[in-house]
Amino acid sequence: MVFDEETLSALVAVAIFLVVGFPVHEFSHAFAAYRLGDGTAKLFGRLTLNPLVHLDPLGSAILAISALTGSGFVIGWAKPTPVNPSMLRGGHRGEAIVAAAGPLSNLVLAALAGVVVRILVAMDLVPSPALQFVALVIQWFLIINISLFIFNLFPIPPLDGSKVLFAFLPPRTVWQVRPFLERWGFVILLAVMFLPPGDSIGAQIIGPVFDAIYSLLVGA
Repeated sequence: MVFDEETLSALVAVAIFLVVGFPVHEFSHAFAAYRLGDGTAKLFGRLTLNPLVHLDPLGSAILAISALTGSGFVIGWAKPTPVNPSMLRGGHRGEAIVAAAGPLSNLVLAALAGVVVRILVAMDLVPSPALQFVALVIQWFLIINISLFIFNLFPIPPLDGSKVLFAFLPPRTVWQVRPFLERWGFVILLAVMFLPPGDSIGAQIIGPVFDAIYSLLVGA
């Protein structure tokens, strides 16, 4: 099978993300929980950057497939980091900090990739096939991290953004809506991401946010 340069660069970026992005994301959850008093992730061996303990085969496959579709937006997931909310200092706010730590780590990785892009542009190097390929890989790595930063902050269970949302809602409201959202969240998420066909609610929200973050990081 022969891959064109765009496809090959996407696959390389996905491979890098599997051994860097996902482990950093899940480690950030685990480390934040540990610092807030919950050692559950450490007990289960998840307070580590070892990619083998974090990777989820289905989530990794979805990441690769979504990158190869050329849609410009990527989704995927690793194994959820075990957290015991009752052990966290700060109650719901502590849970929100732990939840937000993962997506924020993706934003940091995206920012680092953006710095590299800016340096390459500033150096104004004579383009070569090798350099162009490296630039494409970095661009894809940037796209993946921005995409997962936005996607994970959607306020719909089981995504991290739902726990951030619950931290800022009145306790009575959380008590009323959380069981419903956690039961039907995945169905709601599918509807948001794929309905209406061709121009989903999710795409309408994600597109402008993605473009704004991308432009900010690369200076485009």
